[in-house]
Amino acid sequence: MIRVLLADDQTVVRAGFKALLDLTDDLVVVAEAADGAAAVELARTTRPDVVLMDIRMPKLDGLEATRRIVADHSLDSVRVLVLTTFEADEYVFEALRAGAAGFLLKDVEPDDLRAAIRTVAAGQSLLAPAVTRRVIEEFARLKTPQAEAGERLAPLTDREREVLALVGRGLSNEEIGARLYMSPLTAKTHVSRSMTKLGVRDRAQLVVLAYETGLVRAGEL
Repeated sequence: MIRVLLADDQTVVRAGFKALLDLTDDLVVVAEAADGAAAVELARTTRPDVVLMDIRMPKLDGLEATRRIVADHSLDSVRVLVLTTFEADEYVFEALRAGAAGFLLKDVEPDDLRAAIRTVAAGQSLLAPAVTRRVIEEFARLKTPQAEAGERLAPLTDREREVLALVGRGLSNEEIGARLYMSPLTAKTHVSRSMTKLGVRDRAQLVVLAYETGLVRAGEL
């Protein structure tokens, strides 16, 4: 069973998601939180596989709650999936930077929600949808690449930088393999090594880092 924590300040929204997930054999809601502070505390006490995290909540918003969960090494196995009402939510980019594995619109189709939870629980990131890349590009466009980009990427080999650039453009391991004439498994190995060397949690943070360091620029294909 995949254990899910629902964090949203609207009772009706939580009830809707809970009803949907409770009808799914491999998903179970283990706790509900009406604010970010409660979400962090419940994540620590219930150890869910996935947190469905609303961004706008009282006491502690979903962005800071995500930061605290990701920063807690005892919660390394907990994945955060951000929920938002608008595609161009100004906090989505920051949530991905903070360590969220991806985001979903609240009007997501039931099958897509179930698939997203399973994907994130399996340790993958939700970066395939074009809308996710558009959001990242939009907010990366507003930011100047960090001056310490060279130092930040110094641990990577030239090949790993090539792979990171393609990850930043939204390519899958299969697509990276085809582009660089390597197997998908080899591409996956390069991605994993890059995450380890750069100290990032998942593929979502690699994408953000690729933009922040200027390795990939908004609008590039």
